[in-house]
Amino acid sequence: MQSGTTLAELLKRPELSYELLSEIDVDRRPLPGAVCEQVNINLKYDGYIKRQERQVAQYKKLENKKIPDDINYDDVYSLRKEALQKLKDFRPASVGQASRISGVSPADISVLLIYLEKCKGIRKNSNSI
Repeated sequence: MQSGTTLAELLKRPELSYELLSEIDVDRRPLPGAVCEQVNINLKYDGYIKRQERQVAQYKKLENKKIPDDINYDDVYSLRKEALQKLKDFRPASVGQASRISGVSPADISVLLIYLEKCKGIRKNSNSI
């Protein structure tokens, strides 16, 4: 095989497996079946795993993004009415908590994040006067 494709790239194909590629991988040492299976899984699902890891990192960032206790949700324009009511009722401490409230959509979270950033900039500028 002279195409420049790596064995790892070949293993990502659904019709191929670590065992089937043994014929072209002449330097390979035999591995236990469980290890071969893990190699197959890790390579075939690598993209999905990385995407999940990015999502987890994003959720952690949202969890650390605090919402001020004195926030007036009526000032957060573009929130849907249901989200506005739920946020006022639950008063979440972080954006992560807000994102888990039924009735608060990802779009509402985006609006809230923009509002919080805008307020942060206003507070920073008013403190430097």
